[in-house]
Amino acid sequence: MRIDRDSYGSLALVYAGCIAVGFAILHWIKLPYIAWPALVLVVWFAVWQTFFFSVPKRKCAGGAGKVTSVADGRVVIVEDAVEQEYLKTECVQVSVYMNFFDIHANFWPCDGTVTHYKYNPGKHLFAYRPKASIENEHTVTCIRLDNGKTVVFKQIAGGFARRITCHAQKGSQVKAGEQCGIIKFGSRIDIFLPKGTEVQVKVGELVRSCETVLADLS
Repeated sequence: MRIDRDSYGSLALVYAGCIAVGFAILHWIKLPYIAWPALVLVVWFAVWQTFFFSVPKRKCAGGAGKVTSVADGRVVIVEDAVEQEYLKTECVQVSVYMNFFDIHANFWPCDGTVTHYKYNPGKHLFAYRPKASIENEHTVTCIRLDNGKTVVFKQIAGGFARRITCHAQKGSQVKAGEQCGIIKFGSRIDIFLPKGTEVQVKVGELVRSCETVLADLS
């Protein structure tokens, strides 16, 4: 496990803040039964943030036509829907919601070529709301598989997310299981698959990036 390359600054600020709070607790709180539990909470927060910004090593189940989850989290949507920003056609939408305690590093869902990427500034509605897909700050990335099929996914900022990082570049070759970016704090991923795709997950299911196969487009 390693730290996300775009999160060293964020994690340094977290550590600096925790150290400052720790010294303040030791200086101002003289009652041990209050000071020590407070210090434990500070340490727990630092450990949690280290985990949050980490990039886990995963054995990838995707590749070729197999599409894996872009993120860890819970499936909140599996339905037919129109992808309104790029394809503008009816697709099968699979949405994964990440809470504060999920690792927020994102990974390419399949092998292919990036044919479109766009960053869209926007609002910060809670990510589980339907309008968040369009109105919130988000990215749109389209990948064309070798067999000509396309997969579109959106990184959507949530109510507390304030930064999205995506490594997509139009024309670049990408490989399933490699990191494609990170969303900092609660957020959502929308994945749009070709119409008629048989989805292998259901609403309410917990999924893991790289390891959970959403569909087979072979």
